[in-house]
Amino acid sequence: MWISRHERHLYKPDWIILRALIVKGVPMGLQMILISMAMIAMIAMINRHGTATTAAYGAALQLWTYIQMPAMAIGAACSSMAAQNVGAGRWERVNATARQGVLFNFLMTGALILPIIVFDHATLSLFLPGGSPSLEIGRHLNHIAVWSFLFFGVTFVVSGVVRATGAVIPPLLILGAALWGIRIPFAILLQPRMGADAIWWSFPTSAICAMLASLAYYRWGGWRKARMLAGDTQSVAIPSEVPSQPPSPVADECPHIESPAEESIS
Repeated sequence: MWISRHERHLYKPDWIILRALIVKGVPMGLQMILISMAMIAMIAMINRHGTATTAAYGAALQLWTYIQMPAMAIGAACSSMAAQNVGAGRWERVNATARQGVLFNFLMTGALILPIIVFDHATLSLFLPGGSPSLEIGRHLNHIAVWSFLFFGVTFVVSGVVRATGAVIPPLLILGAALWGIRIPFAILLQPRMGADAIWWSFPTSAICAMLASLAYYRWGGWRKARMLAGDTQSVAIPSEVPSQPPSPVADECPHIESPAEESIS
């Protein structure tokens, strides 16, 4: 596609779209920052319990990286599908997308969690040497914390559907409250009584709270009234025009037509 100097106005940014990219995109990016910062805070607490616990958590974290992939992928897919149906006004399909996304999250995430629990010694041995005291610690913390990804998966799916309408602030607040209002304080306050187990139990506790808050906002929140772009009631969509001339035989597949020279030969 060639853009001539008479069409340079096409390079002019659309400020409405640019504003939406910033206003809607920044909170989505902040979610990943909140997750990373919370993980750093957890590692700082875990390091105080010795090298064996730190190594066990590091091995479990390697497995958790793969466990959370299906939930994140399903959440992104649900967001895209929901956005298309929001634009089409098919809200029953939006609800169906959320239901199916939650179902597939349990199936796919659970399919990864189950063998990690059943074959916990073998999976952790991929990252820890045999006979290491970290193996038993890793098995213990996995049995407590790994189930949290089932609940966080629901949060990812529901948040993806909610964000399809442009409601990006409530999911950010829910995630921030779950991580920094529940997980971190839970681990800090209960460590004197529970030891390192307070850290492991903080994962499912915060995940369940985030899931319940996300489902509550999905059910009773005002995300259905949100808009990705400011609407313009005066604008009218212009349909594509049908070309007035037939398509070029060079660019489009069509039956072979004999030329006059070929007809004379035949």
